[in-house]
Amino acid sequence: MINFLNISYLQSGNEKQKKAYQVLTNNKVLEKLSPYQPILVGTIPINIDIKNSDLDIICYVEDKIAFAKELTDYFRHKEGFKITGNANFKSIKANFFIDGFEFEIFGQSLPTKAQNAYRHMLIEYQILLEKGEVFRQEIISLKKQGYKTEPAFAKLLGLEGNPYEELLKLES
Repeated sequence: MINFLNISYLQSGNEKQKKAYQVLTNNKVLEKLSPYQPILVGTIPINIDIKNSDLDIICYVEDKIAFAKELTDYFRHKEGFKITGNANFKSIKANFFIDGFEFEIFGQSLPTKAQNAYRHMLIEYQILLEKGEVFRQEIISLKKQGYKTEPAFAKLLGLEGNPYEELLKLES
């Protein structure tokens, strides 16, 4: 099992993962976010990304105003920088580009290992290990057709209902 809490695994991954590692380390992105228990999540860590996949980083944030200020201080000079809030998730999100990678930094007042993005990624990774390469390619194919990750998994696994909730039911 990969330790997704330390991005060193990216160094021995595919070309995009290696480039992601370089961009993250060269720009000290996770170091800057370290007070917020950042975790890189999403499709790039588990090798189901497509051309426009972004680098998703989740953070544990108790003071959204202070977090937004820090994000602005660190990243406001990056291409496309913007910050938005989401009342439903009680979260804050920053988007920007560095060296061709789109970043999405998501903060909410829930420890990162308890956030759905991390939990989904671990479940999806386990499924990918069990189902193999053909299944992984089918997920990528659905993503290229416009499916989001969780709905793609739900479709291939025959899950009914809300794919985000149904995937969490597979947590062991």
